[in-house]
Amino acid sequence: MNIFRSTFTLFAAVLLSVCAVSQTTQYPDLYKGIEFQMPKVQEPVIPKNSVSIADFGAKSGGQELCTKAFADAIDAVSKKGGGRVVIPRGTWLTGPITLKSNIELHAEAGALVVFSTNKDLYPLVDANFEGFNTVRCTSPINGRNLENIAITGKGIFDGSGEAWRAVKKEKLTESQWKKLVASGGIVSENGKTWYPSQQFSDGEKLAEMNVPRSLKTKAEFEQIRDFLRPVMVSLMWCKKVMIDGPVFQNSPAWCLHPFMCEDFTLRNTTVRNPWFSQNGDGIDIESCKNSVIHDCSFDVGDDGICIKSGKDKEGRDRKQPNENLIIKNCVVFHGHGGVTVGSEMSSGVKNLHVSNCTFIGTDVGLRFKSNRGRGGVVENIFISDVEMMNIPTQAISFNLYYSGRSASEDLDAGQSSDLPKLLPVTEETPQFRNISIKNVNCKGAMLGIQLQGLPEMNLENITLENIKMEADQGMVCNDAKNVKISNLTLITKKAPVADFQNCSEVLVGGLYSNSAVSSLIRIGGAASGKTLLKNLSLSNPEKQIVVGKEVPKNAVQLVK
Repeated sequence: MNIFRSTFTLFAAVLLSVCAVSQTTQYPDLYKGIEFQMPKVQEPVIPKNSVSIADFGAKSGGQELCTKAFADAIDAVSKKGGGRVVIPRGTWLTGPITLKSNIELHAEAGALVVFSTNKDLYPLVDANFEGFNTVRCTSPINGRNLENIAITGKGIFDGSGEAWRAVKKEKLTESQWKKLVASGGIVSENGKTWYPSQQFSDGEKLAEMNVPRSLKTKAEFEQIRDFLRPVMVSLMWCKKVMIDGPVFQNSPAWCLHPFMCEDFTLRNTTVRNPWFSQNGDGIDIESCKNSVIHDCSFDVGDDGICIKSGKDKEGRDRKQPNENLIIKNCVVFHGHGGVTVGSEMSSGVKNLHVSNCTFIGTDVGLRFKSNRGRGGVVENIFISDVEMMNIPTQAISFNLYYSGRSASEDLDAGQSSDLPKLLPVTEETPQFRNISIKNVNCKGAMLGIQLQGLPEMNLENITLENIKMEADQGMVCNDAKNVKISNLTLITKKAPVADFQNCSEVLVGGLYSNSAVSSLIRIGGAASGKTLLKNLSLSNPEKQIVVGKEVPKNAVQLVK
């Protein structure tokens, strides 16, 4: 008996090692160069059972609902202990698909799953959206408290988001707007927004950042259910989740929303939404632990890859940060941000690695946002080897005065530069610290780098290394402490190239710009502290370094 046990144990160990080697050799660089202790993300183990939705009465063509066929196929394979549910080539119309543990939903190449626009098929459920516990319509693909689940294949999932979303007139051409209005729905009183229904319009009037906080009962939510558009893929409290290969498009709200999951993998996946889609985020990974996102592309209407952990007191009480996340080899073609942290980050974000990513035309490239009231700690952020082009606003932005608007909307609104004065530090004060950004190139931006902390809680321990940017304006750094800059090149149209206000413990070791800009560095603010400038190759230091009269004496030192 002992010999049998020993033999079995050895066989199991060998089998597991073979699986591990297989995963490692498939993506050999995935865990290389990670700056923190990162556990290898466990992938789901799916039994070999397999069924097709066609075997359960699903009919292709997009005319007949296949909701029951999907449910029956999932139930059948689940009763066998789990396995693969195959979606063959064809067009399949369906209502919500609810997953179960040990299930792989596999959409073959040529499969197009279209979710019905009949909102009655999506009953109200308890959910979490925009960082708050609330009520929303059931998500087209959903699962809760599951383990070992996967969505794979080369097929396409279409969320029919046009039936759910409002549209702003400014984002359409005149002919597109006329066609949309003629299709039905209603137009706002000011003529600037189209709503799919009166219910949607009523809901928006009640909502705070898309969440109607004043409503308490399901009956009250039912009165505005059209407004309660779901995220397309909602996976809550799940373990060992993998999405590998499909295309997700046209989501009603956010597209992918893993919420408080553990061991989450997203790879080889395409996410696309119309550029005008309100809240059309690519992925919002929220309060998850041990995750990888790699070799994916995003072309969306809001943030491409967004990291969250809850909002304000509800988020702080959750006490589950988004922890241990690798993002590699991803491209974001359009969106409000390429990789974004916040603004719902009240439970914290720690241990984030981003590398080998490309952002083209995103509103902001790397975007970190929060404001007073959030609380939470964002720390141990490591970003490297990022390429950007045609960024309308900031290439790199840390902003603790986030307004709730996109960066472009802030510009259009003429956001005030009169920032609030120092306030007491409480649990509601957000903290951003220990951030390293290196080997970044950007060709074309309004502002290269924005570092905006709070006077009562500075951005802290920021390292910028080997960065080259071509932008209208170079760098603005306010309320930051322990900022280390080396080999920074800023090709700008406006002076000063780098502007430091109320910053301390600043080391600038190598700042280069085009000769057409006369003023290289400006330092201002009575709260400014030690600032060491070296390796600047200055031809006229008195003109190129401007120090405000309010800056403490001897705070700024110039070293050759």
